[in-house]
Amino acid sequence: MTAKEIITYMESLQNEEQRRILMGFFKTGAGEYGEGDEFLGLKVPQTREVVRHVAQSFPLNEIPELLMSRWHEVRLCGLLILVSQFEKLATKRLENDEKAIRARDEILTLYLQYAEQANNWDLVDLSVHKILGHWLLLPTNLGDRYYKIKVLDNLAQSPCLWKQRMSMVCSWKTSQMGDPSWCLRYAEIHLHHPHDLMHKAVGWMLREMGKRVSMDLLRDFLRQHVHEMPRTMLRYAIEKMPESERQYWMKR
Repeated sequence: MTAKEIITYMESLQNEEQRRILMGFFKTGAGEYGEGDEFLGLKVPQTREVVRHVAQSFPLNEIPELLMSRWHEVRLCGLLILVSQFEKLATKRLENDEKAIRARDEILTLYLQYAEQANNWDLVDLSVHKILGHWLLLPTNLGDRYYKIKVLDNLAQSPCLWKQRMSMVCSWKTSQMGDPSWCLRYAEIHLHHPHDLMHKAVGWMLREMGKRVSMDLLRDFLRQHVHEMPRTMLRYAIEKMPESERQYWMKR
């Protein structure tokens, strides 16, 4: 299928009742974080079903047409196709394969080029850790660790909320794979972020880092920063701790 055929098919599944629900849920009203976003009213499993049928044979040069679509679900489809193709190239067997490295770098470059099109939290959260987060821990021809830090710093320093969220949520994957450094670095950078969506993202990633890598590292971070953390961020970070310990940190 071409991008145009995918869009036509997805438009044929439009559901007006579900569309209204999604536009409210994703805050698309004037002045809200998803202002102006448009929905077809598809559920995520419907989009994943499209991806399942086309992902492995879909050409990268068709992806931009999906990512530039007015429809939220079509942009999600494009992002999930990139996820599927990247994951196939990131298996243990292909980690150091030169052809796979070049292909992963191409997907990562395309993903970053159209990063602003992932313009709501679900589009970021369903894609960034599986592409950018995984890429951080894999061989690349694009540059060394300092280059990777620069990539994330550019996202973190962007005026775009969604790029900022990418720099944080990508650490979900790095923590899953045992490396806490990315989470801790960008949690500090975003500690005083003004937006509630970033408070939630930072707290969530700290919680995942504690669970996947070390609760002691999480406690060290809290001891250093608890007095300046927004309460939402703190609540998310300590969510899986015993009740008595949660109360201790909230009182701090």
